[in-house]
Amino acid sequence: MKSSYDVIIIGAGAAGMMCAIEAGKRGRRVWLIDHSKKIAEKIRISGGGRCNFTNIHTQPETFLSGNKHFCKSALAQYTQQDFIELVKKHDIAFHEKKLGQLFCNTSAGQIIDMLINECKEAGVSLNQETTVYDIETTQDGSYCLKTSLGEKTCTSLVIATGGLSIPKIGATKFGYDVAKQFNLKIVKTHPALVPLTFQASLLEYCKALSGLSVEAEVSCDGTKFAEGLLFTHRGLSGPSILQISSYWREGLEIMINLAPDIDMRAFLEQQKTANPKQDVQTILSRHLPKNLAASICEAQNITGRIADLSRIKLETLAMAINDWRIKPAGTEGYRKAEVTLGGVDTNELSSKTMEVKKQPGLYFIGEVVDVTGHLGGFNFQWAWSSGYVSGQYV
Repeated sequence: MKSSYDVIIIGAGAAGMMCAIEAGKRGRRVWLIDHSKKIAEKIRISGGGRCNFTNIHTQPETFLSGNKHFCKSALAQYTQQDFIELVKKHDIAFHEKKLGQLFCNTSAGQIIDMLINECKEAGVSLNQETTVYDIETTQDGSYCLKTSLGEKTCTSLVIATGGLSIPKIGATKFGYDVAKQFNLKIVKTHPALVPLTFQASLLEYCKALSGLSVEAEVSCDGTKFAEGLLFTHRGLSGPSILQISSYWREGLEIMINLAPDIDMRAFLEQQKTANPKQDVQTILSRHLPKNLAASICEAQNITGRIADLSRIKLETLAMAINDWRIKPAGTEGYRKAEVTLGGVDTNELSSKTMEVKKQPGLYFIGEVVDVTGHLGGFNFQWAWSSGYVSGQYV
């Protein structure tokens, strides 16, 4: 059946629903569609099922992009506090976990229900399990879509189809294909906020410590994060590793400080004088978990009373703790990545409206765009903000 809308939004995730709500509030006839049976699955699974829906410390510096200034306009037009007010309006209880991360007290489903209810109130038409086969422009500048529900036309077309991360919940390259159709540049994509993989020798070391978590400072290529690091049977993970994965590229080393608050070299030298008869492993256990201290001593083949250890051996231990250098083999890829780095080049879009500069009426929002947040609710805030601003103009 052929029908016409003011706005068609492809992708009923965080950004797509936000755009639909705002466009609907303006009286626009909106059709919001998604190819999946279940919509907003990224919201549903995020935060361990409680949705880390924003971060109170959101600022432009918490995002990666080929143009670091691009996100400023959207984030200023719709802030984290604006979304918090929407959550409060729907009486959704939430809490701050740490580092400004806000989570639902009960379930991520509350955020999805909130967005669906807002769409209904705004008069948005929503269809799931809807496939778009073809997009064409018409002579009058509008868009004609061939879909599994028939032919549909619109004056504004919004692509909110996300990136490549977590294909098992429906991620596809559809958005990038549309961008290519309209000759838009795409910044090369990479899995981001993703566990790293390691060579066999390091895996054996990590397996023995599997389940152990420490606060560590992890750095790569001039960027550093001080958050939890987790030893697993697959290598290293935890927030600090996920954060640095967005900056790591093949061939680069990552540097890990397992005791960021201690100058281990100075501490060991001081202890050699103060407690010469103590075992070095016991001394290290004052600042490290016992099994980690034991593993480091074993790996460096350094044991015994601290008084009997040379300065070189103490420096070797200190370096293994304060400046542990490893070279990842790769990442676990899009199947485990929380987000996709790269995407539609921001130089192709208006930072104020998210509209394609050379293609009036076409918009790209959310993860499909080359704007990627740090771990901790920032990517959802980008979805809310980019969805909101596009909704004011479509």
